[in-house]
Amino acid sequence: MKFNKFTSALLLAGVCSAASVNAADDRYIIQVDNDKKGVVKALAKKLGAELHVDGNGFFAASFSGKDLSTVKGLLNNPHIKLIEEDQKRKALGIYNDDLGNAMQQQITPYAVYQSQADQLTFDPNAGMKVCVIDSGLDMSNPDFIWGNITGDNDSGTGNWYEHGGPHGTHVAGTIGAADNNVGVVGMAPGVDMHIIKVFNAEGWGYSSDLAHAANLCSQAGANIINMSLGGGGSNSTESNAFASFSQAGGLVVAAAGNDGNSVRSYPAGYPSVMMIGANDANNQIADFSQYPSCTSGKGRRVTTDETICVEVTAGGVDTLSTYPAGMATSASLSMDGTPFETSSMENSGSVTADVYFMGTAEATDAQAAGKVCLIDRGNISFHDKVANCEASGGVGAIIVNNEAGMLYATLGDTNTTSIPAVGAAFEDRSALMAAATASISIGTSDYGLMSGTSMATPAVAGLAALIWSNHPECTGEEIRSALKATAEDQGAAGNDVYFGYGIVKAKAADDYLTQNGCAGGNNGGGDNGGGDTGGSFSLTASGYKSKGSKYVDLNWQGATTSNVDIYRNGSKIVTTSNDNSYTDSIGGKGGGSYSYQVCEQGSTSACSSTQTVVF
Repeated sequence: MKFNKFTSALLLAGVCSAASVNAADDRYIIQVDNDKKGVVKALAKKLGAELHVDGNGFFAASFSGKDLSTVKGLLNNPHIKLIEEDQKRKALGIYNDDLGNAMQQQITPYAVYQSQADQLTFDPNAGMKVCVIDSGLDMSNPDFIWGNITGDNDSGTGNWYEHGGPHGTHVAGTIGAADNNVGVVGMAPGVDMHIIKVFNAEGWGYSSDLAHAANLCSQAGANIINMSLGGGGSNSTESNAFASFSQAGGLVVAAAGNDGNSVRSYPAGYPSVMMIGANDANNQIADFSQYPSCTSGKGRRVTTDETICVEVTAGGVDTLSTYPAGMATSASLSMDGTPFETSSMENSGSVTADVYFMGTAEATDAQAAGKVCLIDRGNISFHDKVANCEASGGVGAIIVNNEAGMLYATLGDTNTTSIPAVGAAFEDRSALMAAATASISIGTSDYGLMSGTSMATPAVAGLAALIWSNHPECTGEEIRSALKATAEDQGAAGNDVYFGYGIVKAKAADDYLTQNGCAGGNNGGGDNGGGDTGGSFSLTASGYKSKGSKYVDLNWQGATTSNVDIYRNGSKIVTTSNDNSYTDSIGGKGGGSYSYQVCEQGSTSACSSTQTVVF
């Protein structure tokens, strides 16, 4: 995998740890009445604090070398409502090599097709605006309608229209890149956007920055907030800011996180924020997508809340989108004039020549002179293969994978070669071997690939704007419910911790709102395209203990098949007669949490909503 000079910071951000971050840089948020803020700020400065964000009802300050309890003791003032840690928030995205050449034609990313966004037309007159809280948007990329984009500067991060790495530009492109015959097309092409740059040069910011940004989004008239970012630890100031935005009718979406574990990341973990996971082009969950539990608390205080876990997913693996000008690398490959997918390895340049098959290229071969070497992977390093090709007089190299899929590779840190070298997929080997001529081109590009829940989140934000533009009378929460009600179920039947309700479907959500109105007719749980599951198909579950054993009485209505399948915690436990009731007996001592769903026999889509019983 080839990284440019911006990769290190964003890669670290992409593999963001969701573990608790304690008072990053000794920085705290002080909640205070606005009319008394000046007095408290003066006190903080007198005690040696460095002041930062000045928000509505709060300000942030650093107290060098002092922990939370010490700061609380120092700021013992009746005008202070709360002092809490100012948590770090990081961008969630990781780099991948580029495919295709968006510099020569407009490319539609796979997630557009997967989410049905191509089946719906965005209404630019509906007043939709997406607020993108990220690392800024580079003004050099030509794939935006710049008259529709505004922004706010944040002290310490620079101008919103100058990138702090490609992350924010990539995110914005997925949301609203224009349909203009160049580059890529976004989920809501040309949608109004408001950009707030919260990440510094190292790729992170603070929870106070996000709380302040939420207020700025409101002032800018945004309907939707997108946050492809996250970190550990909840924060009431931050939570309240997004709750206020949602209560005012807006929709907030945020990335679940990229650590591939069950840790809950914030701000996605707040109930007012819709948590987004990532899937790939094959409807499989991304291995990095975090999957926190929907339950919280302990013992008898355990509660289940679907708003604190993944609610839906969207394409977030190898997502093509906009980059700052010239920052990405593109590669193209054609054989006898027929294009093939390829990946850039090393060395810019363009060549066209006859093809010579060099085997695994473990030695020089004079017959390769003046030709493009076609090389099998294996036995020696990629660098040595290309070096042997060049030493033989070869003008370019194509290395073919020896297992299914595309070959993504570099030539190492001490690359001494100069000829353009690309990777190719194993599935294309026969066609490549049959070709007489090859053309290779490697150069810079304004478009590149990234992977992460960071990439899935703007897909949902853009889809929400697309759907909402056709139903402007709805609220953000109603759009949120429609996305869940019509998502394509994947993974375990019904709502699960990996996919939530499933992969978002724009056309299905639009049809659902057209048919049912903003209030809808379903509490969530998609059916591969927008039918009614969970509205007329209802389930109740009641748990109790008898003589040391645990029992759950299930009662349902609305199934149309003669038999039904009953699932406990995502696994089918029985197929039974559709007589509207069943009692499940659970072995083992102690407590536990058990989630139930009833589906029509053989179906994973015609199902009730999930009901949870806690012992």
